[in-house]
Amino acid sequence: MSELRKGSELRKGQVRNLALATVAFAVTFWAWNLIGPLSGSYNRMLHLSPTQTSLLVAIPVLVGSLGRIPVGMLADRLGGRRMFAIICFVSIVPVLFVGWSDSYGWLLFWGFLLGIPGTSFAIGIPFVNAWYEPERRGYATGVFGAGMGGTALSAFFTPRLVEEFGRAQTHVLMAAVLALMGVVMLGGSHDSPRWSPATGSALPRMREALKIKATWQCAFLYAVAFGGFVAFSTYLPTLLQTVYHFAQTDAGLRTAGFSIAAVLSRPLGGTVADRIGPVKVLAISFAGTAVMALVLMLQPPVEVPAGLSYVLMAFFLGLGTGGVFALVAQVVEASRVGTVTGLVGAAGGLGGYFPPLVMGVVYAATGAYTVGYVLLAVTAAVALVYTLRAFRR
Repeated sequence: MSELRKGSELRKGQVRNLALATVAFAVTFWAWNLIGPLSGSYNRMLHLSPTQTSLLVAIPVLVGSLGRIPVGMLADRLGGRRMFAIICFVSIVPVLFVGWSDSYGWLLFWGFLLGIPGTSFAIGIPFVNAWYEPERRGYATGVFGAGMGGTALSAFFTPRLVEEFGRAQTHVLMAAVLALMGVVMLGGSHDSPRWSPATGSALPRMREALKIKATWQCAFLYAVAFGGFVAFSTYLPTLLQTVYHFAQTDAGLRTAGFSIAAVLSRPLGGTVADRIGPVKVLAISFAGTAVMALVLMLQPPVEVPAGLSYVLMAFFLGLGTGGVFALVAQVVEASRVGTVTGLVGAAGGLGGYFPPLVMGVVYAATGAYTVGYVLLAVTAAVALVYTLRAFRR
């Protein structure tokens, strides 16, 4: 009877908890990406160089990346319900102070701590994995991953809210949303009946996870796929304003379109991976990314050629992000998913940290982004070859 009861609890809780986790992920990712959509106004207000702007945009990604390692381990110990709430509440502080900072130094400091909401990814993957059967985890993690659409929400709404209400007031509003989300997760979500707290020290668990070959393999693949998405979603407003001379709100609108394409393709990637296997999905993703990078290298005309190319780039990157965690669900045992997710997620975030810096340096040195696109094409091609060779079986 206990097994029947547990099965009934799982069926009832799957949709509700997946939906709540996805919304919480979207809210925290919106908070994580508050600086990127406003990069043009920071540039004008503080008279920043391209390299300084790139650093400001990229700095939240650093903590959001490395912080996933301890947060993933804490999720194994405390559970997703409590950890989601903790991250929401703690994130309120840097969100408020970024909105109140008027110097480059303080923006860098609080922007660094703004990486905290970006760690929520390492909570959600083990949280939703525990609710679903192994054969449906590609679908579950893909749907949850659609919460990265929080970057699209930020790109579209943040510049408009700032124009309407002001920067400080917009950040206060975001802080209120985080507080509400934390309360909702505490009161409305539940950890899966399958989940049990990890015991013992966290460091041995991390050492064991690092010994798993699949951890390193998936970390590299996710650094390319998710790193590419993060890099574009944070730096694209700057790039569009620099190359195509869009206003800040227009650049935000187009960046939102980019993010939405990736958001829609991520659950598709996870679902298709359940059917044809994650390796084929990843091969399609990296091949498409390499081709689109070469197209964008030519700096095609604005709107239809350029816009379509960016949307297709987002689509292929989104497929890859869904495929990687479908692969993790297949090759890593459930009790280690949280720790492995933290490590793989950190690699993905770091993959998004360096490209904006590289693009800023490249543009400052050459006056164009050509070299950056070439590097992306080469990296995607290497990931394609590695995927086909490492996972032939």
